[in-house]
Amino acid sequence: MTPVNLRIRGLTKSFGGVRALDGVDLTVPMGQVHALLGHNGAGKSTLIKCLGGAYPPDAGTIEVGGTSYDRLSPRESIDAGVAIIFQTLSVVDALTVTENIFLGQEWTRFGRIDRRAQEQVAAGLLERVAATCSPRDRVGELPMGQRQLVEIAKALSRSASVLVLDEPTAALSTAESEALARRVEDLRTQGLAIVYVTHLLSEVERLADAVTVLRDGRVAHHSAGAGQTRRELVEAIAGRPRRASGDVAAGRPRRASASAADESRTPGHGVGGPRLTVDRLHGPGFGPVSLTVEVGERVGLFGLIGSGRTRILESLYGGRRAVGGTIRVGDRTVTPARPAEALAAGIALVPADRHRQGLFPVLSAQDNALLPTVRPLARAGVRALGAERRVFGTLAQAVGLRPARPRLPASAFSGGNQQKLVLGRWINEARQVDVLLLDEPTQGVDVGAREEIYDVVSALAADRGTAVLFASSDPEEVVALADRCLIVAAGRIVGELSGAELTEERLLSAVHDTGSDTDSGTPVPIPAEGAV
Repeated sequence: MTPVNLRIRGLTKSFGGVRALDGVDLTVPMGQVHALLGHNGAGKSTLIKCLGGAYPPDAGTIEVGGTSYDRLSPRESIDAGVAIIFQTLSVVDALTVTENIFLGQEWTRFGRIDRRAQEQVAAGLLERVAATCSPRDRVGELPMGQRQLVEIAKALSRSASVLVLDEPTAALSTAESEALARRVEDLRTQGLAIVYVTHLLSEVERLADAVTVLRDGRVAHHSAGAGQTRRELVEAIAGRPRRASGDVAAGRPRRASASAADESRTPGHGVGGPRLTVDRLHGPGFGPVSLTVEVGERVGLFGLIGSGRTRILESLYGGRRAVGGTIRVGDRTVTPARPAEALAAGIALVPADRHRQGLFPVLSAQDNALLPTVRPLARAGVRALGAERRVFGTLAQAVGLRPARPRLPASAFSGGNQQKLVLGRWINEARQVDVLLLDEPTQGVDVGAREEIYDVVSALAADRGTAVLFASSDPEEVVALADRCLIVAAGRIVGELSGAELTEERLLSAVHDTGSDTDSGTPVPIPAEGAV
């Protein structure tokens, strides 16, 4: 019998009453590549962080190399033989390859670091992972694929028996991804138990000896790597549809066509037609992209990590400069070179990383939500505090902010309520937004807050005619929120789904099976359901 390097039994973890993991079992023997699948929010990251010691589980056990643990600290996880390579690498760019490998475990001789001995061992580790860099190379000067191999070499230097790779090819080129796949195959023959987290079913088909799919914190599917078709995996990730695409979901009817515009809106803002028109927009890493979003329409951009969704939104908002193409808001052509110009044109963005790009943690909830409207509300250059309190109260009620305390620092709110504060900037009565861009609108948000955010966005589109363009890697979110969805791959729009075709299964199939028209950048047909 093959020895088991990793065995997880009944792992359970909750956050504020929301169960992120619910009795998860996972077994990975020596010399196996075990693919871990599931869309955003399925529980993959929580499982990895419990394994790495970042989160203590509420229940269950983690067994590594025959030793069972109720919980692990980060140091205990490393000492037990677990190495986790996250999407965001932990290498230090200013240090050499050798210095990174031995960081925190330096070898000394006569009170000084034995650099020669370290470089000799580093050279052997680099050879083991087939890296082409030198032990003396500075990591910051290496391509991304080589940096990743340095991380793996560091893990091997600590005698890791369990290697977790979290979306390892998300930032790699095709050639680097192919090279990494060969390294994973080599490490399997060396006896490591490898947990491989990915969205790419092509990687699963090539590398996986076994597959586990998480959905809503539970194991939804488990099989041998060669024991299922791609269609079966897509169905396992998406789950059985809970409702037909044309049904009313949580009070949000899917539109068959553009709704009537708010007749009281300013003329020239696209009333009765496209609110946002993008024609052959292109820039570094994306394009050409052409799309329209009509008055009151909610359009999703769906694609895998690295597909270019965020680049498109940031270029529309002026955070990333496009090199060609046109953008029109209604009948006005705009060329936002920076966010202030986009805001002046009626385009607003809610970024994916609210902590770094959207929120001011030390400021109050009221100041965070009303930042763009302090000046319009002011009288003779003096803040109108009474008007601000009134607007904040209305806004807090509209988004379901809890607690609705204007002076409470933003850092004191939960993730869902922080997102409501950022979203609230663009929906209050003192701010006119024609086009609302959202990047991963409910990332890190619990299920209840998700529904509230969906309702707020839908009401904004229906009541004010705002054009909503949002990017998401969560198919469930796209089905819940979008009237229509554009499939994005390699920085281009390669397909479109709407109406009864807009289901989680079809979305997942589309991103794996659809090609692109490399000349025009316009959508191409997606294979029919039975052809998947």
